Amino acid sequence: MRKHSRFLILLALAAPLATWAQVPVIEGGNGYPPSGYGATGAAYAGGAVTAAPTSAQGELFLQLQQLQEEVARMRGTLEEQQYEIQRLKQESLERYQDLDSRLSSAGQAPAPAAPVAPGASGSQAAAPAAPAAAANGAPGDPAKEKLFYDAAFDLIKAKDFAKADQAFSAFLRKYPTSQYAGNAQYWLGEVKLAQGDLQGAGRAFAQVSQGYPSHQKVADSLYKLADVEQRLGNANKARGILQQVIAQYPGTSAAQLAQRDLARLP
Repeated sequence: MRKHSRFLILLALAAPLATWAQVPVIEGGNGYPPSGYGATGAAYAGGAVTAAPTSAQGELFLQLQQLQEEVARMRGTLEEQQYEIQRLKQESLERYQDLDSRLSSAGQAPAPAAPVAPGASGSQAAAPAAPAAAANGAPGDPAKEKLFYDAAFDLIKAKDFAKADQAFSAFLRKYPTSQYAGNAQYWLGEVKLAQGDLQGAGRAFAQVSQGYPSHQKVADSLYKLADVEQRLGNANKARGILQQVIAQYPGTSAAQLAQRDLARLP
């Protein structure tokens, strides 16, 4: 009986000791964890500090956490760059589609520019409504002019810009007063720009407003001229031309694009 009682007393004393052995608790006077335990992850309750992961484990956890944060920052930066690239591509595509659609409609049924009195601002006469005379003085043939013009424009569609440059230049030499000449002059500027000839493109675009001041492509040509001047580093000239497009051709697509580009100029 006495042995049985002693066994029960020892069992009662061993139970809390087993619990303490599983979760070490150090009664703290100053609140700091003991040596051999990392500060990260330690739990404080009522002045007692529970055991935390070892220093090596805590350091590894911190490094992993920092790496995850860095990856998240890099992912955010990459997403911003991808969005900006997509936005620029979309703007470029919309601009090309807008110009191409307007040229396509103009090429099928071009509206001849109104004639201008000789000597006005040093400009050449714009294409008259009647069949134009060829450079050699012979009567113009609108059917042949259209075939010539369409052949040159097909070279643009084929992205053969060097040959398109030659074709539009030849067209303008042969039919300088054709009803298609204003369009040909504008697209001569585009193909020169596509080849990186900024000076040549600038001269071609400027000639649209100078030689065909009433032509429907003047607003587009001035907008493109401003773009060329900006690429050449002439910000003040570009700003002046954009302001001219906005003032003289309100409501046009060129004016809308000019308004946007003007806001981006430094």
